[in-house]
Amino acid sequence: FPECCAPTLITRDMADMGAFLAEHGRAVCKPLHGMGGRSIFVLEAGDKNARVVFETLTEYGTRYAIVQRYIPEIVETGDSRILLVDGEPVPWALARIPSPEDNRGNLAAGAQGRGRPLDDRDRWLCSRIGPVLRERGMMFVGLDVIGGFVTEINVTSPTGIRELDRQFGIDIGGLLVDAVLRRLGRT
Repeated sequence: FPECCAPTLITRDMADMGAFLAEHGRAVCKPLHGMGGRSIFVLEAGDKNARVVFETLTEYGTRYAIVQRYIPEIVETGDSRILLVDGEPVPWALARIPSPEDNRGNLAAGAQGRGRPLDDRDRWLCSRIGPVLRERGMMFVGLDVIGGFVTEINVTSPTGIRELDRQFGIDIGGLLVDAVLRRLGRT
């Protein structure tokens, strides 16, 4: 979904990672298969630690990592988790606002979760991505959105249910069970 995403590179080539950082000036670097804010780095072009970060993330070129253009809106509006149930968005997102001491918008890393209604850009992103995920049989997915760009599509650990249920009095788990039953023809 390139029209929905910030510039992103998935590679294990450390020279390509360096070139991406130089091109964009500031980048987020993270492991391809991470979660919970583990091993996420924000680097500036010319950072003398860049090479060691690339070596660490790729295990010297043997594992894939992600490098994305840094999106400064994370500081004010956070990293919003939008949950899709059978391709349809829950009407609220969980904005995860990093603490002043950290770059990471992950609850496990100390970010604060604040529910917010979906905006027009969120709904547009969901209209592009949701039907494709539904077609592929993905019943419960989390889109991470920063500054109007999807930064991750989480298919294995889309958290945020409890926080949104508590803040808005909804039952996302119930919505998921209903969607599964519909798929099975049991409603």
